[in-house]
Amino acid sequence: MKNISLLGSTGSIGTQSLDVCRMHGYSVICLTANSRVDIMEKQIREFRPQLACMMCEKSAAELKIRIADLPTKVLCGMEGLIECAVYPGADTVLNSVVGMVGLEPTLEAIKAKKTIALANKETLVAGGRLVTNLAEENGVSILPVDSEHSAIFQAMQGMPSKKALKKIILTASGGPFFGKKLAELETVTAVDALKHPNWDMGAKITIDSATMMNKGLEFIEAKWLFDMKNEDIEIVVHRESVIHSAIVYQDNSMIAQLGVPDMRIPIQYALTYPEREASPVKELSLTDYAKLTFYEPDYETFKCIDVCKNAIKLGGLHPAAANGANEESVKLFLQGKIKFTDIAYLNNEAMIRACDKNDFTLKDVLEADKKARNYVIEAVQ
Repeated sequence: MKNISLLGSTGSIGTQSLDVCRMHGYSVICLTANSRVDIMEKQIREFRPQLACMMCEKSAAELKIRIADLPTKVLCGMEGLIECAVYPGADTVLNSVVGMVGLEPTLEAIKAKKTIALANKETLVAGGRLVTNLAEENGVSILPVDSEHSAIFQAMQGMPSKKALKKIILTASGGPFFGKKLAELETVTAVDALKHPNWDMGAKITIDSATMMNKGLEFIEAKWLFDMKNEDIEIVVHRESVIHSAIVYQDNSMIAQLGVPDMRIPIQYALTYPEREASPVKELSLTDYAKLTFYEPDYETFKCIDVCKNAIKLGGLHPAAANGANEESVKLFLQGKIKFTDIAYLNNEAMIRACDKNDFTLKDVLEADKKARNYVIEAVQ
């Protein structure tokens, strides 16, 4: 029996995680969300968690009234989120919150020696060595939930030793604007950018896919998850999203993980690891696809990839700044206040202004994040 604390239960990853928990009869001990009270109430009534947390104070107050007939304790804000992350009744914390808000509860869950199933990119992008060192000190496993990192992790299960690994290959769908040039993206709207060809995701992650910032963030995440050199991580555009990523061994053998585009496979593997169980996902039929295609990324058009590559090359707090700036610029784009092409420019300008400090604390990361956001806001004003 698994006892799960699910952070970010009302989003795309969160609801699919509950599909997996429902199928396998896992006990959901804690649920957290930002502000979607209707969905949270339904989840609480089905899974009967001991704790529930809403980041929004008003939503927490409303939820408390709605579930007054149930024993679930309602918490609020970051303090409540952390309480759910360290709750003694949970053995696994599945972190699927979006954004920097996911970093601190991950760190606290690691200190509490919870197994971490990680779908929150920002934890490793912004926290980097701070997170990996703490996990090592506490003997805590970080199991990737992102489809790409899960694919790499799965492919590595047959690896005799780390020295056998030559490089890893991150696949990218290319998003809704694959094949377009920079000039064509000057006038695209949020509605255009939210039309992802393969995946059903939240708005922020879908925009990141359109700019290919998500692949840059995954590049940084892969470096920390798998302890790789920058030059040993390759990005390949694969439009069908069937090969979720691959690894190359020293003998040039390539091992890839394939499946239909459905996040419930990587979610389930993180929860059942090292075992494999029956899945709610349909079996992949290669003949249904007939062919699979692969392309080099267009770095001139999708400049966000290099923003992230340069950030991790510079090190220190540069990745945290790139991530913070991106969260703010995506928000402004969705509000119609900046152009799609402004996102990469703002992210890069904020990133290069970050501190070079390599021996950093959580406080330093949060400060770098704040400064990057403020730069974007001020630049737009």
